[in-house]
Amino acid sequence: MHKGKIIGVVLAVLSLLQVASCVHKPYVAPASPDGNFPPDVAKILVSKCAISGCHNAASYANAGNLRLDSWDALFNGSNNGAAVVPYSPAYSPLLYFVNTDSSLGTVAVPTMPPSTSAMPQAPLSKTEYETLLKWITNGAPDKEGNIAFSSDPGTRQKIYITQQGCDLMAVIDAERHVVMRYIPIGAVSTKTESPHIVKVASDGAFAYAGFLYGNYVQKIDARTDQVVAAANVGSLKVNGAWNILHLSQQDTAMIISDWEGDGGLGYITTAGMNVVPSRSIMGSGLFVYPHAITSMPTFDTFFITAQYGNVVYKVALNGSLYKEVSVNGAAAATSADTSSIAPNPHDILMLPGNTRYMVTCQGTNSVALMDARADTLIASIPVGRYPQELAISSTMPYVFVTCMEDASPVTGAKGSVYAINYNTLQTTAIYGDFYQPHGITVDDRNGIMYVVSTNANPSGPAPHHATACSGRSGWYSLISLNTFAAYNNKRYQLTVLPYSAAVRFK
Repeated sequence: MHKGKIIGVVLAVLSLLQVASCVHKPYVAPASPDGNFPPDVAKILVSKCAISGCHNAASYANAGNLRLDSWDALFNGSNNGAAVVPYSPAYSPLLYFVNTDSSLGTVAVPTMPPSTSAMPQAPLSKTEYETLLKWITNGAPDKEGNIAFSSDPGTRQKIYITQQGCDLMAVIDAERHVVMRYIPIGAVSTKTESPHIVKVASDGAFAYAGFLYGNYVQKIDARTDQVVAAANVGSLKVNGAWNILHLSQQDTAMIISDWEGDGGLGYITTAGMNVVPSRSIMGSGLFVYPHAITSMPTFDTFFITAQYGNVVYKVALNGSLYKEVSVNGAAAATSADTSSIAPNPHDILMLPGNTRYMVTCQGTNSVALMDARADTLIASIPVGRYPQELAISSTMPYVFVTCMEDASPVTGAKGSVYAINYNTLQTTAIYGDFYQPHGITVDDRNGIMYVVSTNANPSGPAPHHATACSGRSGWYSLISLNTFAAYNNKRYQLTVLPYSAAVRFK
């Protein structure tokens, strides 16, 4: 097998609120005098922020690409992603940079508006800050009351990303690529429940979140981005390590894995979010650290990775089938030793046709291509170090895998994405502005791949700004499906430990 060419993608990371002298770019029409903001907000943003040399139409390109003379342009964000997230003042960076009182909220520097000898300006007053705070809390509407990203709720393309360190779900607008909403999820207990996985129904109606340290699976209405129901998997095992979930093609049921040494599988019907004990398998000794799941379209035969060892479990929940399939040709063996250096299958993905599936083997830096009928290894495909999550394109014959700890030729980066042509098995390594990438999803409608950098290592890049959720923030990057190169030069900052990603419409 021949490795394809290596594509290096170097993304320039600019400051969100960098202020420089005005250098004219291609002409951008100025906004209306009030920028379409409500009057009290316009007095602040248009009069004090969207001024010459700063965030107006003529000079915003030199101010982190953040334009503040127009309500509509504000929601294009900056070089570091969203500046304002409707209804989420705690996660709207604009507020961080205009705040000078930590008792009111997060404070970041440099303080805006800037003050120079040539243009001395006072910081915003407490009243002005609270005006902006209230405005964002109420959705940051324009002067007519319109809320950004609220149109076309049934068809709007979105990307969902779990924030494992914050009990949040980030919702990305696929047209502008910025965070359009943050959904508080979990919150059933006082501890961080760590939303680990997100899956979206094939019709785009609902998203589902599972929690590593919680007892519930939550159902999110993808029209309103509100949690509408929850299934209590704690009824099967309290404080289980509920990990990965897999949806039926018709969105009628799901399976979730309990990732423990004596783990199990929970069965949930989606309409009422009801746990079905008779179709669940718990505490039987059959599953050792069960992790990722795929299935046949009939949702009666399941393939589940055993995180440590070399096994994929092939099972039917009615007990008619149980088989341990080796992913490397050696005798099938599982392990409860989490330091094992065996293949250690992590993620799993069924390929079109339902006769083959792929498994990432994080211990051997490879992807196993498996025959789903003969239960044999077809090929072992070398990829980068510590392969994790898989995503597939619906328009071209590629599977993409994040290689979390791969060495990168990009300065300050760590990790890669490998593109595998599942017909020819040729691979292409993609390097970019990644740091320990884990989550990945493909928006075929817009020709963009979303790569989520966890940035979990303390030696990783310092985030542009701290957020209201304490810890080291991660980000997502955009890769063009046409070129496998960076779609733009932006680093879209998220909160702490962003982890799993899913697109709404395939």
